[in-house]
This record gives sequence, structure tokens and C-alpha cells, in this order.
Amino acid sequence: MIYLLYDLTLYLSALFLVPYYLLRGLRYGKARHGIRERLGIFRQDLRQRLQGQQVIWVHAVSVGETRAAIPLLKALRKSYPDAQIVLSNVTETGRKIAAGIQEIDYFIFFPFDLRWVVRKSLNIIRPDVIILVETEIWPNFVLQAKARNIPLILANGRISDRSFPRYRMARKFLPPILDAIADYCMQSEQDSRRIRHLGAPTGRVRVTGNLKFDMQPPQIDSGELAALRSQLRLPGNARIWVAGSTHDGEEAQVAEVYQRLRKICPELFLILVPRHPERCRQVQDDLGKQNIATTLRSTLAEMRKDLQPGEILIVDTLGEVLKFYALSELVFVGGSLVDIGGHNILEAAVLKKPVMYGSHMQNFKEIARLVRAAHAGLQVKNADDLYRQMRILIENPDEAIRIGENGHYLLEQNQGATQRTLEVIDRRMLS
Repeated sequence: MIYLLYDLTLYLSALFLVPYYLLRGLRYGKARHGIRERLGIFRQDLRQRLQGQQVIWVHAVSVGETRAAIPLLKALRKSYPDAQIVLSNVTETGRKIAAGIQEIDYFIFFPFDLRWVVRKSLNIIRPDVIILVETEIWPNFVLQAKARNIPLILANGRISDRSFPRYRMARKFLPPILDAIADYCMQSEQDSRRIRHLGAPTGRVRVTGNLKFDMQPPQIDSGELAALRSQLRLPGNARIWVAGSTHDGEEAQVAEVYQRLRKICPELFLILVPRHPERCRQVQDDLGKQNIATTLRSTLAEMRKDLQPGEILIVDTLGEVLKFYALSELVFVGGSLVDIGGHNILEAAVLKKPVMYGSHMQNFKEIARLVRAAHAGLQVKNADDLYRQMRILIENPDEAIRIGENGHYLLEQNQGATQRTLEVIDRRMLS
């Protein structure tokens, strides 16, 4: 009965979702293949090239999950050079990250979890194994894969403090879905306990660690950084502070801290990288109302002069945040001064940058704990605290360097999740 209600809810939702995606396509110039792929309608060449091939389907919902999956995707390509690797996403931002990953053969939008759509998608792609990144469990998708004897592996699994109570409310309906998953590769002991509490078979659950610790620093040499600095029209003496993955309510706080800091460090320059690029125009308008000068990254090519002292560069493009972190002296990671749950602070640590973040880190609780314990970053309570910590690091650059090195060492000490996860996948592929 519950699954019939679930299907009915999805069909009712589709009455709104399909027009929504179509309107977004018209408004933002998105390709129509987005809605087509969500309905299980794929390009003809995909059908043809996958036919008769070994296929590995990896699903990562959005940006964070896609980036987390990169070490695993690299390992899969090395272990299975002849396989066709398909990566699916739910969000458009995740898809744009996927488009830059060389190890995959196809990137698609994840189908709506309607039975007929799922059946159609599985019949076309015919995966030999499906890897779900970070507890992305869709009932119809999981059950239809099980019906076809396709092994499903949960990789980098986690159950956050926020999601655990919601899962517990549906606990009595979860066992058939959880039983359909062949292996659970969880990030931590707590995640392991929680998924078993919800009904996952104990013998299939293991702790493999967090794939995010296996990130490799991007290969960005000094010449590339110098070219980027010139391209961004930055003042020659600029000390760069990057605030990445910011959300509504954070940009104004960060901008206010920036203005205060410039009184003690006039050469400080702020680069804002909102989590959702479609918000950038609104961010620019909001800061403009506070008489704060800003420039969008996409308009730099039209400029004839360098950015002015005190101006803020707002990045409205995708896929460059690691380059900006590499260019920076100091990093703040958003989604943490407001109650979002935080974002991946290890992306700065992998580049040996001192990272600051707010108190709302529910989605990265264990990582934040490890970073604090290793003195590999600084957690701030509010905007005033951010100002104080920023000032300390600006006035003590050696301390900033030490924190950055601690972060890099922390990453090295916690690596290995990719290999442990790959061993689980190998056993399923060979069985």
C-alpha cells in the first residue's frame, strides 16, 4: 500500500515538475535533453554504444557528491579500462561538474523515480553494477534494479543528524528497499550503526571511510595561477580571500567582515563563489544596495580596467572553485554561517589553504571534528568571530601556513576509502 501511495505522490508531483523543467529550459536556455533524460529518453548513440558492453552506472545527486566520487571514478577507469562508465546527476550544477570528468563515458540526468521511467532507463543502459554515492536511495529505482539482479552498492554512505530522524519515521517501510542493496560502504562507525538501525542487513554493512579524503590536488602550476590572476584583473598586490559555496544570508555577512578587514589590510581582495550560480545577479543587487562595488566573473572580458580596491568579484561560472582556492591566501567555506549544514572543507585543505567555516556543519560533522582536532581549520561562531579569526591569520601569515599544512597532513592520514570501496565493487563484478 505504501508504495502505491509513493507512486501516486510521484505522479502528482510530475504534473508540476515536468512543466517546471520545461520553463527553466526556456528561461535559462537549458537544453531540452534534460527533461527527456529524466523521462528515460536518451540519445540514440548512447543506446548503440552501450549495447553488449560492460556498463558501470554511478549516481551522484549534485556537486558535492560528484566531486566526492572523482577518486572512485578514476580508480574504476583504471581497473575497468574497457567498461562504459555512466554518471548520473539530479541537479544541473552536478551535471556541469560531471561534464569535466575525463574518466566517464556518458553523463546523464537521473530518471524520475516513476516505475515506467525507471524500467525504460534500466532496459536501455543495462548496467552490470550500480553505485549510489552518499545514500541516494530511490525506492522504485532500487527495487527495479533488484528485480533485474543488478547489484547495487552504496558508496561513501552517510546518515546525517538531520536526515536520520526522517528515515526513522519511515523505518517500517525501509527493509524491502534496504534489502535490495548488495553492499553498504559507510563513511564512519556512526553511519554504519544508523543504517543497520534502519534495517540494512548487518552482514552487508562495512566502514570504508570517506572518499573525500582521497581527493588529489588539481595540477595547477604557477604559470596557470599567474595567468588566472591576470585574467581576473586583480590588483598586483592583492591578498586574496575566497568565500566559496556561500548561500543566501552569508554573502552580506562576509561582505561586512571584508569591509572591516580592509581597514587593517587595504590590499585584501574578496572573491565570492556562491553555491548556486543562478543567484549571482541577486547577490550583486543585494550588495549594491549596501553600496558595495561588485563585478561578475562572466563580465571581466568586457572590462578595460582592473578591479578597484574594495571591490568584490562574484563568480557566476562553474567548475573553477578549486582554482580560486589555489589562488587564495585564505578560504571560508559557506553553508555554515546559515543553517544549511556546511560544505566540503577538505577542498581547501587539499591545497594547503587555511580554511574557516561556521557552526552549522551537520552534513560534515565528522570531517569538522577531525579538522578541529588536527588544528587544520578554524570554526567560527558568527560574523564577528570570523572577523577576529581572519584578522589573526592576516597578521600572522606563518600561522595560516601552518594550519594549511595541518589540513594537508590530515588528508594523507585518512586516505584509503577509494581502495576499500573498489575491493567491494570488484567482488560484485566478479561474482
